[in-house]
Amino acid sequence: MKIGILSDSHFKSDYTKDVIDFLKDKGSEYLIHAGDLCTEENLKLLEESELKYVSVFGNNDSNLLSLVNKYNIRQEPYYFKIKDIKFKLMHMPFYLNGDSDIIIFGHTHIFESDYKNKTLFINPGEVCAREKPRIECVFLEINENEYIISYYFKDINKNFYEKEEYKYER
Repeated sequence: MKIGILSDSHFKSDYTKDVIDFLKDKGSEYLIHAGDLCTEENLKLLEESELKYVSVFGNNDSNLLSLVNKYNIRQEPYYFKIKDIKFKLMHMPFYLNGDSDIIIFGHTHIFESDYKNKTLFINPGEVCAREKPRIECVFLEINENEYIISYYFKDINKNFYEKEEYKYER
């Protein structure tokens, strides 16, 4: 299973489109957005990707509340399953307990990847390049016995993504 993960797009729809296109090119079957989309345009980009996607409201998304029936955007924490994997998706890192197989969060704008007590924790960093001049996302590959986390980042003045890879036995 291959999942593209992004967060904290804020008002950078051009960066969001770039990340979605990049994650699709990598072979993502699903997209997960951990909140702070800030504008309907970012929701449209998820919808137009033609991939299955889910997103949650971030602390800057109150203007999107009326769109809950138009797009796949949920209140946090949002629990769901893909195949046999249980996910918890949220924006704010308040519920970081091990009650799911994979916990995805945003808000801090800092990439994190950790595997503790059979729970994978992922923060994909920021799409918006607000805290640092780089666009960030994660490509998660779930195999029978391992998680492969590819952290991608691109300097806003460059045309290519760099990669760091993390592997954890399931």
